[in-house]
Amino acid sequence: MGKDGANVAVFSKYATKIFICIFDAEKETRRIELTERSGDIHFAWVENISAGTRYGLRADGPWQPTQGHRFDVSKLLVDPLAATLDGPFVYDDRLSQRGVDTALCVPKCVVENLWSDVVRPSYRKPEFIYELPVKAFSKLHPQVPPKKRGTISALQEPVIIEHLKTLGVDTIELMPITAWIDERHLQPHKLTNAWGYNPIQFTALEAKIEPHGFNMLRETIATLHQHDFRVIMDVVLNHTGESDQFGPTLCFRGLDNCTYYAQANGELINDTGCGNTLALNHPNVVELVIASLRHWVLKAGVDGFRFDLASIMGRQPDGFHADAPLFKAIENDDVLSTCIMIAEPWDIGPGGYQLGNFPPRWQEWNDKFRDDIRRFWRGDQFSVNNLATRIAGSADIFSKPSRGINFIAAHDGFTMKDLTLYSEKNNLANGEDNRDGKNGEVTFIGGNVEALLATLFLSRGTPMLTAGDEFGRTQKGNNNAYAQDNSTTWLNWKNRDQELAAHISNLFALRQRLNLFQSDRILSGNEKLGFVEASWFDEHGEPIKWSNPNQRFLGLLFIGPEKRCAVVANGSTQLHQLALLSQKGYTWKRLYCSSPLDGCPAQSVSVFEEVTKLALR
Repeated sequence: MGKDGANVAVFSKYATKIFICIFDAEKETRRIELTERSGDIHFAWVENISAGTRYGLRADGPWQPTQGHRFDVSKLLVDPLAATLDGPFVYDDRLSQRGVDTALCVPKCVVENLWSDVVRPSYRKPEFIYELPVKAFSKLHPQVPPKKRGTISALQEPVIIEHLKTLGVDTIELMPITAWIDERHLQPHKLTNAWGYNPIQFTALEAKIEPHGFNMLRETIATLHQHDFRVIMDVVLNHTGESDQFGPTLCFRGLDNCTYYAQANGELINDTGCGNTLALNHPNVVELVIASLRHWVLKAGVDGFRFDLASIMGRQPDGFHADAPLFKAIENDDVLSTCIMIAEPWDIGPGGYQLGNFPPRWQEWNDKFRDDIRRFWRGDQFSVNNLATRIAGSADIFSKPSRGINFIAAHDGFTMKDLTLYSEKNNLANGEDNRDGKNGEVTFIGGNVEALLATLFLSRGTPMLTAGDEFGRTQKGNNNAYAQDNSTTWLNWKNRDQELAAHISNLFALRQRLNLFQSDRILSGNEKLGFVEASWFDEHGEPIKWSNPNQRFLGLLFIGPEKRCAVVANGSTQLHQLALLSQKGYTWKRLYCSSPLDGCPAQSVSVFEEVTKLALR
């Protein structure tokens, strides 16, 4: 961009004409065709463009739906790489009606001066991830200034920083913050998207959660860095809010539907359940994604990304590959190769479940941990075997425990409290007759949240907690609350369970102190370095019998060169005492229990440390 204008370039393989449209208020004042073309890049020098100029794009070309082409010059389109929009997207029927001009119902892109690159902290693996929905997190916080509630800037508030530090969080995972649109079926029910997993493009900030724009995000992340937090973004690269063939035309569909979206026989492939799938194996789409990720790192300062439905990133015509073009591009990039990368390792497409198969540097959400922990506390047969595998670091899946992101509840599914309150989902408020959301989630009525939390933090791997689960939050059985932008998802700070939050703080401090659960190697049970690393025992202190389908007691003994420590999960309904013999001159001291009762109470997790008898005097 120069003093008198700017070079404007837009990719489209199949468009016959591309226009940039300049706006003054809501009126389109100029429409300039990009008359030059080099390959698939349409470009031109456009005069009188400067910082603050509001603009959009239009594309003309064939309307051949059976061939995948859906050009409609009446549709105003947002720039795929715009950093700022002048407002949020609002669903309007005109957006999907061919031949109807949409200039009045599409936010305009805003030209921004380039910011200098931020100085990022050095790479560090997460130790405690906190999944945070921006609006829901602070919307009801009484100590956050009213104008900041529900915004990104609220995260700078001392009361918020203090809460996160007290818990022990070191990595904040922001649920989607890129510009999104409500699904079209929500409007008749007067519902709106609360989560943001319905983006339109990948570089603009959602105006509803930060009205002061991109610089406020940059400032907030800088503040969080000063307090030694890492910030990662939950990004949706698998689909867009343009949805299926009946959806709105807002960006990629209007610019080059055939290139940007995966298709078969002229029809959109739907490996996401959301109507379309990004063609992430196409070189131009890969280039766009890399540019968008670099944008958030270099201009906002984010430390990494969690990728929604990430199996799509590696899907090729012959199946999933850990060396797919997009993965290679990320690992070969001088910036992205140093960032935190976390995959949600599944989607609903063919061969979509890919847990453990992502590039070696990547971390992955471990849903087997989630389900196996729940099954043990529910009392399923043989569940103690899988519990042992998960506590030890999931060696059946990962070469290193840290690669697994351990969680028991996340934004998608029952809250941790609701696992103990509901046996079936209650999603009627979503307006889909309870058809949406996962059926058959593993739950257990009357279960113990403290024991669930203890299992999470006293396991090898990287623990993740969803905001509000430290308060005992409930969504009243809604396990797919994406459409509940209301008190169902907004955190209730006034009535929070402060004792439960303190419990988590103590648990994480214990995890840090013992340093047994942070080691990034799988428990072997073999002799190493002259001492037995770990062994498993039952309620009698004897080697556990893995063939017993009803075994409900699992003990793990760590034997180090200087100390011995025991972790006990008692899933039975009976109280047990620790049956391990102590060494001469030593005795067992209980450091922690998820229950206030003595010994190894029913439905509890306990930690014991062997100390000298003199130390107890």
